[in-house]
Amino acid sequence: MRYLLFDDQHRVNLLPLAYTRPIAEFRVGILTITEKWAMLMPKDAFFGGYITETYLQAKYPASVTADQLWINGAVCPNKDLLEDILALELNESLFDDAENIIAFRSGDFKESIDCEKSYTDVSFTHILNLWDIFSKNGAEIKADFELLTHGRVSGKANATNTIIGEDKVFIEKGATVSCAIINAESGPVYIGKNANVMEGSIIKGPFALCESSHTKLGAKIYGPTTVGPHSKVGGELNNVVIFGYSNKGHDGFLGNSVLGEWCNIGADSNNSNLKNNYAEVKLWDYESNRFKLTGLQFCGLVMGDHSKCGINTMFNTGTVVGVSANIFGAGFPRNFIPSFSWGGPQGQSTYLTKKAFEVAEKVMERRSVDFNDIERDILTTVFDCLRNTGVNTTNPTFCQLCPLAYTLPIVSSMGFCYLS
Repeated sequence: MRYLLFDDQHRVNLLPLAYTRPIAEFRVGILTITEKWAMLMPKDAFFGGYITETYLQAKYPASVTADQLWINGAVCPNKDLLEDILALELNESLFDDAENIIAFRSGDFKESIDCEKSYTDVSFTHILNLWDIFSKNGAEIKADFELLTHGRVSGKANATNTIIGEDKVFIEKGATVSCAIINAESGPVYIGKNANVMEGSIIKGPFALCESSHTKLGAKIYGPTTVGPHSKVGGELNNVVIFGYSNKGHDGFLGNSVLGEWCNIGADSNNSNLKNNYAEVKLWDYESNRFKLTGLQFCGLVMGDHSKCGINTMFNTGTVVGVSANIFGAGFPRNFIPSFSWGGPQGQSTYLTKKAFEVAEKVMERRSVDFNDIERDILTTVFDCLRNTGVNTTNPTFCQLCPLAYTLPIVSSMGFCYLS
C-alpha cells in the first residue's frame, strides 16, 4: 500500500507556519504528523510524499502511481481511524461528520470527485487553525508517548533528581537529567535522544523535549509543552509548541504559543496570553486579511520560520509574526507583523532577502544544516508574494484550475496548484 499526505482548503488558516512546509510537517505532540503516520502504518506501506504548494514540492516531493491512499495531512492518526482508512476500496473516500475529507483511495487526485463517500465516527485530532497546535498538544503528547514507548524500557535518571510519577517519564538513550524536578502526574514526560535537562529545571507534564534539545538552568515549564529537536529553552514556558531548531534560551515568559523553525527569542522577552479584560482573543486571519475570534481566552504568540526578536521584546495577546521578520525596539509591536518586516513599535521597513539570507545561512550553519538553493527559493517565493501584494496582505486564492474546487477544494495561498 502506498500513501500520500495532501494539504486541503484549510491550509490558508495555518499561515504563516504553512508558508514553509506542508501541514503534515507540523509538530503536534512529540512527533510531526508525517512521523505519526509512518509509525502507525503497516510495515510494508510506502510513503509517496506530499501534495502541497508547487514551490514547496522541490523540498517535499510526491510520487503518484495508479493506486494509493490520499490522506489529509492535517489529520493526526490513531489506530481506530487508520482501520477505517485502510478499509477503503478503490474510488472510495472517507469524511468526518463536519464534511471534512480525511482520506480517499484513487490513482488520480481528480478522480476523487467520483469517489463513493463514507463517514467515520472515530474521534481524532484535526489541525484546522493555528491555535489547534497548542490547544490540542496535550492529547497528542499522550498519544505519541504511548506510541514511542510501548514495550520499551526507559533510561534511568540519577539520584540528584526528584521525580513524581516515574512510570510516566521516559528517558531516551544519550539524554542527561540532573538536579531537576519532574512531575508527570498530570501527563507524561518524554526526554529525547541526547537531550539535556540542566540543573534546577522544574517540569510539569505533559512535556516533550525532543532530540538534542536543552532546558537551560532553572527553566520552569508547564505542560502541555513540546520543545522540538535541536532547540534551547529557558525562563518560563506554559503550553508552548516549538517545531525545532529554535531558541528561547533566556528568562522571560512564553505561553499558549507556537514557534516555527530557526526562530530566536531575545533575553527577557515576554508575551501576554490573556487580555486585561479577560475577553476572547482574536488572531490574524490571512484569508480575510483581518483579525478573527479564536474562541480562546488564552492565546499568545505564533511566529513563522526564521523570525527573531531582540531583548526585552513585549508581544501582546494574540500576536502573529510572519516568516523571516526581525523585531526590536521598546514598546509593544502590532498584533500582526508581516513576513520580512524589520523594526518594531517605532516603525517597520522591508527586510530585504540579501540580508535575511545572510542571517539564515549563519544560523543554520551553527546546527550543521545547509541553507541551500531549495531553502532560498522557498523564502524568495514568500518574499515575492508579499512584494507583489503589499506587506500587509497575502490575498490567498482558491485554485480555479482544479476541477475539485467545489467538492474537494485545494487552496493555494499564493496562487500555485500542484495540478497546474
